[in-house]
Amino acid sequence: MRSQPAQALHLWGGKKLIYCGIDWAERTHDVALVDDTGQLLAKRHITDDAAGYRNLMDLLAEYGDTEETPIPVAIETSRGLLVAVLRVGKRKVFAINPMAAARYRDRHAVSRKKSDPGDALVLANILRTDMHAHRPLPNDSDLARAIAVLARAQQDAVWNRQQVANQLRSLLREYYPAALEAFAKWDNGLCRPEARELMKLAPTPAKAASLTRTQITAALKRAGRKRGIEADVERLREAFRTDWARQPELVEDALGKQTLALLGQLTAACTAAADLAQAVEEAFPQHPDSEIILSFPGLGIQLAARVLAEIGDDRTRFVDARGLKAYAGASPVTRASGKKSSITRRWVKNNRLNHAGYLWAFSAITASPGAKAHYRRRRDDHGDWHAAGQRNLFNRMLGQLHHCLKNRRLFDEQTAFPAPQAPASAVA
Repeated sequence: MRSQPAQALHLWGGKKLIYCGIDWAERTHDVALVDDTGQLLAKRHITDDAAGYRNLMDLLAEYGDTEETPIPVAIETSRGLLVAVLRVGKRKVFAINPMAAARYRDRHAVSRKKSDPGDALVLANILRTDMHAHRPLPNDSDLARAIAVLARAQQDAVWNRQQVANQLRSLLREYYPAALEAFAKWDNGLCRPEARELMKLAPTPAKAASLTRTQITAALKRAGRKRGIEADVERLREAFRTDWARQPELVEDALGKQTLALLGQLTAACTAAADLAQAVEEAFPQHPDSEIILSFPGLGIQLAARVLAEIGDDRTRFVDARGLKAYAGASPVTRASGKKSSITRRWVKNNRLNHAGYLWAFSAITASPGAKAHYRRRRDDHGDWHAAGQRNLFNRMLGQLHHCLKNRRLFDEQTAFPAPQAPASAVA
């Protein structure tokens, strides 16, 4: 169904406005265009390739899309090549939560019917009726988006590394507790290169017990150790030769092969995390906001990059600090009905930023006297538990970060956490 494009140009001078909805999929996408009266102007089925993208842009241009007055687009994702194509120029692209889109669908059909063209029409109508209630994708710089890719990938690599390490630890408990005892003294345990080198050399208790001092020394040196080798060699040799319960020989050998397989995954995860961390350390200092963010106590390059990755550098994204705090899940939410009301933590939030905030607040307590005093007041005077106290501290420091980024100022301890004034009676 299509009317004449000239009758519904997307202009802001008193003529009809056009809204676009795209129901995306892996290989094809459905597109719908509606005007400000809700009339369906056009629908199109395009492929997920360069030809399909050209068809989409031609369709938008046919209905009045220009560089100065682009047609806004609603889609259920914020990533991918299609979104990258749409975000060129001044176009506003709205990433609609699929759950929200499903609620809008019920407004148009109580029969609960569903189709891809119908979903595209629903998305277009969301912009027509409620565009003011949805936030367009932020206009972040290319550098900020690149840092976001690296920081999120590094965080995923760290989580994956820990997951594989936990699997390996669980396996070792079944047949090789001597290894866990030997590596328990080292920070990061199984993720240490010394531990991985020794496990590769001796994946079973029988092989570990037969290791000589020379073999252990060579393994530690291959892992990069230069000091304290002799003391560790004796400690490791004693741990490997301690009597423990053993699995049957055939079962032990099979478990050793499984350990080597998991060890390969762990080594790959450790390498990926280290390489991505290096990439973050090279990219993040190039951003103009890096100096301000790093001036805050408790933020190193990796954690600061994660914060920048989630808040971006579009200063118009959050009107005030309250919006940023709600987005991060740092501020509480109030639920009231009649005479009943409750104040609880937020469950709908940016989980990555919230996780970074937990680490940030935890580090700030020891890095900043003012942050530590604020945390202690929340615990002692307000009765907060540890997590609630840290969340309140994160909430306060987010507001300070918003202020510093907006006004281009570095963090100042005295301004952020002024010393409490003594009561007038005490001064007298």
